[in-house]
Amino acid sequence: MSPDLAAAEAAFDPRDFRRSLGLYATGVAVVTTVAPGGTRVGLTINSFASVSLDPPLILWSLAKTSPRLGLFAGADHFAVNILAKDQEEMCQRFARPGEDRFAGLETAPGAGGAPLLPGCLAQLECARDQVVEGGDHLILIGRVLRHRRGGGLDALVFCNGAFTGIPTERH
Repeated sequence: MSPDLAAAEAAFDPRDFRRSLGLYATGVAVVTTVAPGGTRVGLTINSFASVSLDPPLILWSLAKTSPRLGLFAGADHFAVNILAKDQEEMCQRFARPGEDRFAGLETAPGAGGAPLLPGCLAQLECARDQVVEGGDHLILIGRVLRHRRGGGLDALVFCNGAFTGIPTERH
């Protein structure tokens, strides 16, 4: 290891790094699947990106410490529900631990039974393509089988510890 690299690693502050990453605005989505036995599973993410148009691939990542890691890593299908500006409550619902996140929600079944949430800007129904190690996370790559856009125009966005809305309509 070079002396410069060793010095940089010694001075690296993970909390400060996280604050730097927090300055990058990200969209917010809820990823859903169905666990063996039929239990619906979902969680809020902001680690979502497109990978390829041909074939249509997307990715998202999940911490290896997540209690839902095995359910998502082993799922054949999942759905990415991209949240609208007015869905901050939905974001918070799926970010909270230990409760039935689907209680009172009318969902529709997507590919492989993955729940599709109401009122979203867009939904991507995916088949698991690959699961890749990425440091302290797993990167889940999905092949998009179907997608749809809702009627909204403003995306829910998270930046620097706060939510905001960004218009998505082209002018």
